[in-house]
Amino acid sequence: MRPTDHLRALAADDWQAATRHAFTDALAAGTLPPEKMAGYLQQDYLFVDGFVRLLASAIAHAPSLADSVPAAQFLAVITGPENTYFLRSLEALGVASEAGPAPEAAAFQGLMAEARGSGRYELMLAVLTVAEWSYLDWASPHADRAEALPFWLGEWITLHSGDGFAGVVAYLRAQLDAAWEGLAPDARGEVETMFTRAVRLERAFFDAAWAGFPVRP
Repeated sequence: MRPTDHLRALAADDWQAATRHAFTDALAAGTLPPEKMAGYLQQDYLFVDGFVRLLASAIAHAPSLADSVPAAQFLAVITGPENTYFLRSLEALGVASEAGPAPEAAAFQGLMAEARGSGRYELMLAVLTVAEWSYLDWASPHADRAEALPFWLGEWITLHSGDGFAGVVAYLRAQLDAAWEGLAPDARGEVETMFTRAVRLERAFFDAAWAGFPVRP
């Protein structure tokens, strides 16, 4: 079993709940109320700053230039098309692009900061892999529906599915698999903890989004 498969298996219940969630099902079906999508996007946009910093730190800690290039290319996507998607969608939904963090968003922000502050490549990868792999998992089954949806729904699916994004996830998994092989048992245990915490927080974030985040007009 690949190390990343082992890590996902440790969080199987939370992973299944996060990637087959009522929120994402409604999003893909086009039945998600606009105010719920607006609240979700306001909170998710708060992650961009921390995610960019975490990804940039992982690039700096990568073992070689070849190991860092795919992450650097993905960083351009986050700061380009994805950032633009947020701004366009929030404007179309008629809400502010800035909002105070809900507890669930603050918790994931804290985890990203913790991973970045550790200075340990494998812990950064654990959080990055969960963030992207879980989104590929929920979005991919709905990829064929994206074009028929309003862009603030459909483009969110498109950004997290397809060969390009699957390649990002494959890269992150391969990097984490390789890092795992050189770790002592106690370090592996820390990666397991970080990975399972990240999955648990992803689930909590979707639960809160489905309940409805407060929307800042």
